[in-house]
Amino acid sequence: MRWIRFGLTACAVVTVLAVAAVFCASAYYSSERGQGCASCHEMAAVVYSVHSSQHRTLGCMQCHRAGLRTKLRHIKVHLFGRMPEAIRVRNADVLLMTTDCQSCHRKEYADWHAGPHSVTYGEIFTDAKQNKKQRLMDDCLRCHGMYFEGGIRDMVQPQNGIGPWHLVQPKLKDEPAIPCMACHQVHREGDVATKPASRFAVADEGKDESLAFYDRREQMHIGTAALPLPVVFDGTRRVNVSPDPRQGVCYQCHAPRSPEAGTDATAKGLARQVGSGDDRTPMGVHEGISCVACHLGHNQNARASCKNCHPQMSDCGIDVEKMDTTFASAASPHNIHWVKCTDCHQHGIPNAKPHQPSA
Repeated sequence: MRWIRFGLTACAVVTVLAVAAVFCASAYYSSERGQGCASCHEMAAVVYSVHSSQHRTLGCMQCHRAGLRTKLRHIKVHLFGRMPEAIRVRNADVLLMTTDCQSCHRKEYADWHAGPHSVTYGEIFTDAKQNKKQRLMDDCLRCHGMYFEGGIRDMVQPQNGIGPWHLVQPKLKDEPAIPCMACHQVHREGDVATKPASRFAVADEGKDESLAFYDRREQMHIGTAALPLPVVFDGTRRVNVSPDPRQGVCYQCHAPRSPEAGTDATAKGLARQVGSGDDRTPMGVHEGISCVACHLGHNQNARASCKNCHPQMSDCGIDVEKMDTTFASAASPHNIHWVKCTDCHQHGIPNAKPHQPSA
């Protein structure tokens, strides 16, 4: 009996010491802003990259949550497991980090949460109207669920156009499908954000070096410098696309499509057409301007953006925000992205009226 008590006591002491060591190590890592983490060779590159980023003054634990179970798992893998070639964060970790972003980025988080990019897994993948119209596929995860581990069959069932559909992991129902790290690289290399040498649009903001699209297939962020802007056509005419590199992130999901085989467009040799797929490349009176000239970065709101370029009253004497476009009403036949003067002035564009000075 004495040996049993001794063994149990020894196990308890070892457990307590192990737990204490884990938390003491966490305190050390936090105080050293990642230098302790870098002592593990597999983490060194990750730590060094964040030291050249806008988050260089933060400690690892300010963004990465890790309970006792996670920490013990890390120790086990480090000591006895197979070391991964590259360190990847799990979907569960990304969702926790998205919530933690608001600790420093309160306004940006509030804007994102109020905008369309905070859409949840439940809203995206159990939408009966969309699922009946288009069959779910793995490519859906390219924009909605970049960090999800698994394929579309692991996300939602059944795989048909009848339904009813349900999430395989119900806990994802209210979680965001497009988290902050879908478009922002926390461990990004480069200088801190600077103002661009030239302006891309009237409503331009400073150049954001953290912008980078997370490529699900490569499991890595791709910065705006490496994201090409598409060549888009209106029939056979090439559409003028703004050179603003920030749009490279937008185009990863809001991209034009090549004409499908067997269609008239393919027979005529037409290239990617403006407005096809989810493309919103400006054309008509707005051709050549950047997406961010009208859309705010995080909530995508374009309300009151017209007044950045237009006077309140147009040459027609009508408030530009009340004209018959989808800006004023979603039911309008004139999409604000592609509206042309001739859409309303079908019998010719009238001459501009001289502006009368206000009394």
